[in-house]
Amino acid sequence: MVCHPDVVRIDIAVYDGFDELDVIGPLEVLRRAARSGADFTVRLTARVPAGSLTGAYGLRLIPDDVFGPGADIVVVPGGGWSPQAGHGVRREISEGAWPALLAGAARSGALMAGVCTGTMLLAHAGIVGSRRASTHHSARGDLAALGAIVVEDRVVDEGTLITAGGVTSGLDLALWLVERFAGRRMADEISTRMEYPRSRPVPGAPMT
Repeated sequence: MVCHPDVVRIDIAVYDGFDELDVIGPLEVLRRAARSGADFTVRLTARVPAGSLTGAYGLRLIPDDVFGPGADIVVVPGGGWSPQAGHGVRREISEGAWPALLAGAARSGALMAGVCTGTMLLAHAGIVGSRRASTHHSARGDLAALGAIVVEDRVVDEGTLITAGGVTSGLDLALWLVERFAGRRMADEISTRMEYPRSRPVPGAPMT
């Protein structure tokens, strides 16, 4: 289990080709929690200094900072898993810089959280291994080929690794992070205010 620091620093990794909902869903949930009293600091972080980054559907955003050491939780969105995609997860895996940074964060003790095909970035960083994990349905075969136990649940909690299935499940992942670090009551209240019937990890599933 991950120890809970007094202030939880959460970095959401962003890169050209990110899926917009994979980023914006968790960002809103986690910053709502911070406004509600959770001791969260939530940042959008790019690999290198960037004026702006462009999502899969054209949304442009300005990162808050450059990714670096010190995060307690790293949320990795998906996007661009199609072989035809010019930017996104496949390109970041091919270039190798993000997988190396994520591997370093995991070695430093950060809880790693993959949304949708963001799990594939974590897998190629050597973080998933043979553990249980979820990803977008189009990438399940690829994830299994890397040795993971593929689970079709919307959220899978393996202790230091949390993964979520498809695009909208980033909301479920973020609400589960709120529950783990700030309590179920706050997570349920945010879910109610957002009018979102959330999914939680399967009760009794092992956490390693």
